[in-house]
Amino acid sequence: MSEHAERIERFRFMAESDPTNDMAWFSLGTNLHATGSWSEAAEALRKCVDLNPGMSRGWELLGASLIEAGDADAAAEVLEKGHAEASSRGDLMPVRAMEDLLSSIGREPPKSSPDANAAAEALRASGTFVCKRTGKPGTKMESPPFKGPVGAWLGEHVAQETWEDWIQQGTKVINELRLDFSLDEDQETYDRYMYEFLGLDDDKLAEIREAAS
Repeated sequence: MSEHAERIERFRFMAESDPTNDMAWFSLGTNLHATGSWSEAAEALRKCVDLNPGMSRGWELLGASLIEAGDADAAAEVLEKGHAEASSRGDLMPVRAMEDLLSSIGREPPKSSPDANAAAEALRASGTFVCKRTGKPGTKMESPPFKGPVGAWLGEHVAQETWEDWIQQGTKVINELRLDFSLDEDQETYDRYMYEFLGLDDDKLAEIREAAS
């Protein structure tokens, strides 16, 4: 059985055992999306965002799955709702990703807050610490949250407030997915959620690690 197939089986059991577990539905949808099971992925991800509208990445993946499934109208509706949710939370990276997805199907993306990037850059130029994930002023961490190049990058670019938000979300991930850190797979699952929450995709992680080598 492939790695994704094992995860799909595991998270499907968890989601069906507790239909209110939004993290289980998200994990199921993410793995179904990775295997190209677009319609099934969309079904799981829709349950996730219905339970937790604040799951910005869930909206993004739901829209992407619907596009791949050939339902552009449903995708546009989902992405517009997700864009509004993510914008209200300051989740800039999912906002931009959803704008790109809308553009890819010929839909006009919703207007973001005016000149948000320019405002963030002006704040940085004034010496104010601005979180890379949210684009909002925050408190710079006193030290990296963990060892290694990724931890060092987070310490320099992500606000303490954003990191504390992840700690709360990470606790939910651990509890709802019943992670056991003695298992490499569960540590990888936790790390994957952390990177997604903080807006670090594989390309950005590779860039950070390469710069430190």
